[in-house]
Amino acid sequence: MKKRIYWLSLALVAGQAGHAFAQDATDALRYSRLQFGGTARTQAIGGANVALGADFGNLTSNPAGLGLFQKSEVHLTPGIGIGQSDSHVDGSASAAQNDTKNSFHIASTGAVFASRRPDDDQTTNWRGGAFALGFTRLADFNTAFQYGNTLNTRVAGNYTLTGDDQSYLASLRRTVGYNGYTQASVDRLRAQGQSGNFTSLNGLAYGAYLTTIAKDRNGNDIGVASTTRKGPIGQAESVISKGSVSQFDLGYGANYRDRLYLGIGVGIVSSNFTQTRNYTETETDATTHLSDYTLHDELKTTGTGLNARIGAIYRATDALRIGASIQTPTFMRMTDTYSAAFTTTFTAQGNDVVATSLPSGPVGVKVLDQEFPLYAYTITTPFRANGGVAYTIGKHGFVTGDVEYVGYSQARLHNDAQDSNGDDYSFTAENSDIRASYRNTVNLRVGAEGRFDIFRVRAGYARYGDPYKIDNSNERAQNFYTLGAGLRQGNFFLDLAGVYTSYHQYHTPYDLGGDEPLVKVDNSRFTTSITAGITF
Repeated sequence: MKKRIYWLSLALVAGQAGHAFAQDATDALRYSRLQFGGTARTQAIGGANVALGADFGNLTSNPAGLGLFQKSEVHLTPGIGIGQSDSHVDGSASAAQNDTKNSFHIASTGAVFASRRPDDDQTTNWRGGAFALGFTRLADFNTAFQYGNTLNTRVAGNYTLTGDDQSYLASLRRTVGYNGYTQASVDRLRAQGQSGNFTSLNGLAYGAYLTTIAKDRNGNDIGVASTTRKGPIGQAESVISKGSVSQFDLGYGANYRDRLYLGIGVGIVSSNFTQTRNYTETETDATTHLSDYTLHDELKTTGTGLNARIGAIYRATDALRIGASIQTPTFMRMTDTYSAAFTTTFTAQGNDVVATSLPSGPVGVKVLDQEFPLYAYTITTPFRANGGVAYTIGKHGFVTGDVEYVGYSQARLHNDAQDSNGDDYSFTAENSDIRASYRNTVNLRVGAEGRFDIFRVRAGYARYGDPYKIDNSNERAQNFYTLGAGLRQGNFFLDLAGVYTSYHQYHTPYDLGGDEPLVKVDNSRFTTSITAGITF
C-alpha cells in the first residue's frame, strides 16, 4: 500500500535534469491544504463563520459577512504554536522517537470600516456595508520528526533482500535501457563528476564516491552501481520544517434590506517553506570501505499568488442565516532554492570493487556540498466552495456549522518558462500523479458561542478530510478541537483561543518500489492566540 512521501527523491534522471530537487504531487498538496485562521474568535468556534457574519474571518471565508458589521474595528492577533511528533518505522521493534517544534506568529491583523444608513433613510434598499483589509495566516508548516531503524536481511516474495538492497544507495542504482535510463543520463553523470559542477542529487552522490559508472566486459557503460555494503545497515533521519502560507485580503460586503448580504474579496498569497533534513546510514563490516555517510540537505521555497472569492448570506428569519461562498483556484509563482552535502567516512581496510577502483582513494572523512541553481515554476491550487448555517439564540449566543468542498485532485504544477530560473518542462507525469493520488474531499466545521453579560465562552470542532485516495480509513484526516473566551467592554474587545490539532502522516526516505522503510508520524499541535481590538 503506497502511503508514501519520498523525501530523498532524485531529480528525474532521464528527464528533469535541469534542477536538483524534483517538484511533485507533494508540493501541490502542501500549498492546497489550508487551515482556518483569523482572529481568536474565529479560531475558537472552529472557523465556522460562513453564515455567521460580522466576523473578520469572513474576509477569507465569505466576504458577504462583512455586510453585517455595525461598527468599524481594528485588531491584532499574535499566537504561539507548540508541536510534537512520535515516529516509528512500521514493523520495527524500536520504540517511537519524539521530537518538538514550536513557533511564534501573527495569526491575523486588520481593519474593518463599516458604514450604515440611518434607519429613517429609506431612499435605497442598500442599507450599508463594510470594507475590510488585513492579513491572515492560513497554513502552518512548523513540524519536526526523527526516527532510527536497522535494515536486516529479509525475504520479500521470492527474493531475499539484504540490508544493502533496502538502503538509500540501492535507490541510486540504474541500468541503461530500464525505466527510462539512457546513455545520455550516464554521460551527464560523468560530466558532473569531471567538472565538479553538480546539477542533481544523484550527481552529487557520484561525486562523493557513493556510486560509480558500471561497465560490461567490453568497457561499455551499462548503468550506475553503488558502493556495496554487508551486514545490517543502520538508519537515522531527522526532518525539520518551518514556514507558513499567509494571505493579505481586500474585501467588501454589502447589506440589502437587512436581509441579503453580498460580498467580494481578493487575496494576495505569500508562502514560505523551509525543510532541513539529515539522513545517515552506517555499517560495521570490516571487508567494506564505506563506514557511514550523511546526507544533509535544505529546501527553501518562496511563492506569491492571487485568488478571488464571492459570497452571500441570507437571513431567512431573524435567528436563522444561510451562507455560501466560492473561491477561485489560487495561481502561485514559486521559486526553489536547494542545497545538499554528503559527508562520507571511508576506511583503508576493505575489498569491495567500487571503492578500490577510485582514482585517489576516498579514505577518511570527506565532505562534498553543492548549492544548486534556483528553479522557478507555478502551482494552481484547487477551487473551493463553502456552505454554512448559523442560528442565533437571541442575545444569549449562537451555533454555527460549515461544509467546505476542496478539489485536491484539481491542483496542477506548471513550468515558468518566462522566468530566468524556469524552463519548459511539461510536468505531465507529476500532474498525472496528482490526479491518481488525491481526491476531492469535504471539510466540516462547527462552533458555538455563549454570551454572559460582557463575557463570551466559545467552543468548536473541525474535521478536514483525508485527501489521499488510498486511505480508505481516512487516517490522514485532520482534527481540530477548539475552545475560547472573550470580553466586550465598551469599545474594547479581547479574545483568547486554543486550538488542538492532531493528524497522521507517512514518510519514506526514498523509493524502492515498496521495499523501502515506511515511517508513521503521529503529529499534534496546540496553538493559542489572543486578539485585542477596538471598535469605532
